Amino acid sequence: MRVIGGSAKRLQLRTLEGFETRPTTDRIKETLFNMISPYLCDCTFLDLFAGSGGIGIEALSRGAKEAVFVEKNPKAMECIRENLKVTKLDTQAEVLQMDVFTALHRLEGTMCFDYIFMDPPYNKKLEKEALLYLSESDLIHRDTVIIVEASKETDFTYLSDFGFAEIKTKEYKTNKHIFIERERGEEVC
Repeated sequence: MRVIGGSAKRLQLRTLEGFETRPTTDRIKETLFNMISPYLCDCTFLDLFAGSGGIGIEALSRGAKEAVFVEKNPKAMECIRENLKVTKLDTQAEVLQMDVFTALHRLEGTMCFDYIFMDPPYNKKLEKEALLYLSESDLIHRDTVIIVEASKETDFTYLSDFGFAEIKTKEYKTNKHIFIERERGEEVC
């Protein structure tokens, strides 16, 4: 796994051996960032279920001013810290080694994010739980884009019940990225 573009382009990133994490492939990461790169300059980025940190690091490399990485696995967090040092992006990063929901609660009132990326374990409905939390959170504003990486079978028909709307979905062989924002007309920060 490597950084695809920006200031840390071509630098190799460390990942965990085995199946504890599921790093986003370079090809899928490149497709994702081709869609969002024009909007990353000076944004705040939250990488939930961060794994080895490849997505948040790519965002920083391409111009995000700050990224917060949330990962509870200590071995994965060690990878994130190492990868941030190797890419020299550690001064723009905050790392939280804890459960995603504890981290979201801790971040309340301290930041408002422009982009939130989450790649939870597939088919456990953790993305639904996180979206429910975010639906009433001050961590997002009217224009925040939430990107969820999920299995192709993951259902998102509940989004409007939470006050969200699907912007678009990009499907791959076995998974997809769904882009979500607040429904227009919602009162937010």
